[in-house]
Amino acid sequence: MIEKTQRAIDVLYLACIWVAGLAIVAMSLIIPVGVFARYVLGYGAQWPEPIAILLMVVFTFIGAAAGYRAGSHIAVGMMTDRLSPPVQKVLRVLVDALMLAVCLFMIIWGFKLSMETMNQSLAAIPEISVGLTYLPLPLGGLFTLVFVLENMFLGPQYARAIVRYDATVVEATPEI
Repeated sequence: MIEKTQRAIDVLYLACIWVAGLAIVAMSLIIPVGVFARYVLGYGAQWPEPIAILLMVVFTFIGAAAGYRAGSHIAVGMMTDRLSPPVQKVLRVLVDALMLAVCLFMIIWGFKLSMETMNQSLAAIPEISVGLTYLPLPLGGLFTLVFVLENMFLGPQYARAIVRYDATVVEATPEI
């Protein structure tokens, strides 16, 4: 059961990585298009800036969830490393509880914000609902919540090969 759960969370993690990565690549391509249109063609396109901002929001909240699981978020361990192991354990529980609270806040209030603004549209792109632009907030909170719960019940995952970018998979070769 634990292996199936970890495999499902691994799929979610990889999806977060891909979505965040594609968002930053798309954002990096759209911004030069806007600059080219404005300064070379003399036409100030309205769509590049709001789309780039939306992609930045996607990258931020979805990427932050993956960053939490990978343990690549900013952490200051200088003080906590000097504390006794029982105090460190208490602080880890406190951090997990605070992370749960933040995730629940993001999910509840982000979802409310998204639903309340679903009938409004972006001024530059009327086809896109404002509520859709806020959806990465509760989704990022939900994904982070999954990773926080995984950390609480299954332990940190940042040392696993699927999470480490520098890990190499070595296949066993049969001895002859």
